[in-house]
Amino acid sequence: MKIKLYIIVILSFLPFGAKACDICGCGVGSYYLGILPDFSDKFIGIRYQSKLLTTHLGPTGNRTPLTSDETYRSIEVWGAWNFGSKWRVMAIVPYNFNTREIEQGNVKGQKEGLGDVVAILNYKLFESRITTGNAKFLAHSLWMGAGIKAPTGKYEDGEQVMPDSPNNFQLGSGSTDFLINAAYDVRLMDFGVNVNAGYKLNTENNYDYRYGNKFTGNVLAYYKFNIKDKIRIAPNVGVIYETQPQDLLYNRYAVYQSGGNLLSNVLGIEINVGQISLGANYQLPISQNLANDRALAGNRLMTHISFNLKRKEKIKDAVFSLNL
Repeated sequence: MKIKLYIIVILSFLPFGAKACDICGCGVGSYYLGILPDFSDKFIGIRYQSKLLTTHLGPTGNRTPLTSDETYRSIEVWGAWNFGSKWRVMAIVPYNFNTREIEQGNVKGQKEGLGDVVAILNYKLFESRITTGNAKFLAHSLWMGAGIKAPTGKYEDGEQVMPDSPNNFQLGSGSTDFLINAAYDVRLMDFGVNVNAGYKLNTENNYDYRYGNKFTGNVLAYYKFNIKDKIRIAPNVGVIYETQPQDLLYNRYAVYQSGGNLLSNVLGIEINVGQISLGANYQLPISQNLANDRALAGNRLMTHISFNLKRKEKIKDAVFSLNL
């Protein structure tokens, strides 16, 4: 059966913010997926992410002649395919747009190109749907998975001039990295909570640089509004926590302006209309300690439009999300 996809994407290239080092999710491959489209079988779509990072701040967080304002944007083709009722394969192919302005001399720079491609295999450990004693519907599920990030994005060795300066302005990490994750979802009638944890194990690249391993965890609460069984709207709110140690040079020298932790609010919405899913989320930092206070994270915006590849499928109740 032939499947025709008509993809119309309207993307606003606005300078919303990000986080620092690999936590910033810049060119080096930090992925936040949020709540996936409400399709149970397979889908394909396009995502847009926009992030901002300020580096080379002074000891007290003040701007200096070397302060750099960096903007990271990406357009990503993403999709997932279920095999049976237990397995799901997901892939993300990003194309990055990085820009930078340095305070001194109004120096500007930009990079554009393919980022690091990600593939993830997830397994559903269990899924339960029951009716409680007071006739309310209760469902919960647990997924676990692992994946790999390939070094398809360009890495430039000369980007980090000094051993204590940040190494963020890259299209890719130059390393093959490994991902593990778990996602638990519980829902009573139309109200649900989604809990995720992910860990990214980074390896040393060919230039003797190793980004710090990263842990991400989040909790999201959502409520589903079903309009005449044709439209489903699910606003969501929660928090996301990210942390990682400092990067390493030659696998032994710590990079001073790297690593740290960040706690952010997440506000989002998912809309399903027939075979189409639209979604967006906005992350606002609550507290942060990044690159020994020499870097400052702003906000983050992510939007997507995705298409169900299975015709005449009813809107499903399952919700599944990941942080990588």
